[in-house]
Amino acid sequence: MKLLMVEDNELNRKLLREVLRHKGHTAEEAATATEAIAALSRMPAPDVVLLDIDIPGGGLTVASHIRSTPALARTTVIALTALAMQGDRERFLAAGCHGYISKPIDVRTFVAEIEAIQRGRI
Repeated sequence: MKLLMVEDNELNRKLLREVLRHKGHTAEEAATATEAIAALSRMPAPDVVLLDIDIPGGGLTVASHIRSTPALARTTVIALTALAMQGDRERFLAAGCHGYISKPIDVRTFVAEIEAIQRGRI
């Protein structure tokens, strides 16, 4: 599975990197919307984008870019955020995300959650 992890907090990136690595996955990384969009233009289309919503430039900007780029149509976008207000999940799904995982993540189930969201799209 090819992944792009978009997370502006270095400690969170390190945790995500280690959890993914432990399950045999690696990910390209970006910390801002600008970096994410640049990474998406230079790398082969990822299977999954793990997208922190609260990043500089806005995670939903990245989701919109992915949804408007035909070459990325098969990419699964998963919102990864601590925002847990009523209606947030629905707002993220309406903005083009295919799933939602709240932070803090459960390291025991994180990769399985990603895989389940991706399978739900296939």
